[in-house]
Amino acid sequence: MAAINTKVSCGLAAILLLAATGCSPSVANRPDDSMSSTTPAKSAAQRPGEGKRTPTAESTTAGQSSLDQLRAGESSATSASSPLKDIYFSFDRYDLEVEARSTLKANADWLKANPAARIEIEGHCDERGTNEYNLALGAKRAQAAKDYLVTLGIATERLSTISYGEEIPACKDANESCWRQNRRARFVIIPGRAAS
Repeated sequence: MAAINTKVSCGLAAILLLAATGCSPSVANRPDDSMSSTTPAKSAAQRPGEGKRTPTAESTTAGQSSLDQLRAGESSATSASSPLKDIYFSFDRYDLEVEARSTLKANADWLKANPAARIEIEGHCDERGTNEYNLALGAKRAQAAKDYLVTLGIATERLSTISYGEEIPACKDANESCWRQNRRARFVIIPGRAAS
């Protein structure tokens, strides 16, 4: 039993370290390209962490992180009424597509109209790939969103990032439609800091 607890503790320490640094040495040297026809097909269990998602209208309140919602037994999907919308990524990518940039511009406009608001940007992945890889990929997605918001004039002090990797999916089915919903950056208004 002690050996199992030590393994779990070491695993959690490694995940926290990866989340804090945003990347592991093995991931940093890995080319980040999408699966192409010249790449040999891999089984879903072997694929590195992964696109675009269709938002669902499940309830989410401002100030509730995905982790808070998971603990409360709620979905981590962002409410359609949220002033800040999620952005979505292609499989195994963290670059911003045209639709993501447009959404980030709208999010930046809301942040400019609410100068006291602070947000946390969550990076999420689909279930394919290792936990470590997906934590690093989620961190890169959150950072890409943050960097773009800064270029749009949002002060970096108002923005923080966190990666949940594959651990808090918005959709739990094992298919492409669901995976698309999970490859996202989510924007959570930090309580007590947002203007209405």
